[in-house]
Amino acid sequence: MKLPCITMLATLLLTGPAAAQLQIAPPATIPSAAPEKQKPKPHTITKKKEAAPAPKPSASPKPTPTPAATVIPAPPTDNSNADLVFGAYQRGQYKTAFDLATVRAQAGDPKAMTMLGELYSNAMGIRRDYAKAAEWYKRAADAGDREAMFALAMLRISGRGGSLDKGEAVKLMASAAKLGEPKAAYNLALLYLDGQTLPQDVRRSAELLRQAADAGLPEAQYALATFYKEGTGVPKDPERAVRLLQAASLADNVDAEVEYAIAMFNGTGTPKNQPAAVALLRKASRQGSAIAQNRLAWVLINGVGVPMDKVEGFKWHLVAKTAGKGDPELDKQLSDLPAEDRAKAEAAARKWLGTK
Repeated sequence: MKLPCITMLATLLLTGPAAAQLQIAPPATIPSAAPEKQKPKPHTITKKKEAAPAPKPSASPKPTPTPAATVIPAPPTDNSNADLVFGAYQRGQYKTAFDLATVRAQAGDPKAMTMLGELYSNAMGIRRDYAKAAEWYKRAADAGDREAMFALAMLRISGRGGSLDKGEAVKLMASAAKLGEPKAAYNLALLYLDGQTLPQDVRRSAELLRQAADAGLPEAQYALATFYKEGTGVPKDPERAVRLLQAASLADNVDAEVEYAIAMFNGTGTPKNQPAAVALLRKASRQGSAIAQNRLAWVLINGVGVPMDKVEGFKWHLVAKTAGKGDPELDKQLSDLPAEDRAKAEAAARKWLGTK
């Protein structure tokens, strides 16, 4: 029975009980925040570079928000009871999954133990109880289940379900990574990159990211692409960076979609393909990326790689602006737009944002 397990999507639990955001950016080459060029050349688009924020201790954990479980199709197995447990989970029948998993766990099934940990941790079919989740994860981890090792590591590093223990968390994460758990390798790479819980080692971070990326984890593919783009921990290789961005984009990683679109638009590390780039910017914009919305606004307003559509372009400009990606040059162009077109763009933006 293949269990779903928590993936920390570019989020690393560092010091407090709750998560602290960690932006993946090469530590030796993190640029200072600088304003975007207000008038980029019409044939290129760029992504505004921002300094990576330092991780900050968080307040006490909120009981409701929890990382979403990643549903992974169950592989063929001869254990019909295990299939019943996971099948109930997939159908959202969490109480049934809990009851079935309890029987299997008491009979010594590590996967059922991990399932119980997931159900307790995410309040699925049972009241949330991090302490009981940790108990079941530990039993499964002691029995060699790599997903339980990773899940228990995330509880230990956050202090949920027991005392905060970064040392044990690192050991568990390393053990899970050695057993091939990509999410463990990815998060361990973040620890080596951050340099707080572990000594900073960008080469080791790159090795772990490669392990997770080769296993198909989109977040790791995007992070490793950044390493190859900047030459951090690995030789600089724009073409390889683009291939990784493409792989992560196919898995709907929004950050990768934006970077890959920009690479295709400018022909950086890949043949130039502006129509495909604009299509990907549209997709990322619909998924809520303010950077994509800002870049899409530019190409639509200027008619580069796509027919000019000022109303649609200024709609995306206004949407991006509400997310903090304003653009003074586009504000000026908007003020020069005919009143009728400006009203249409503003109405379209309000409709997208769900405001009156």
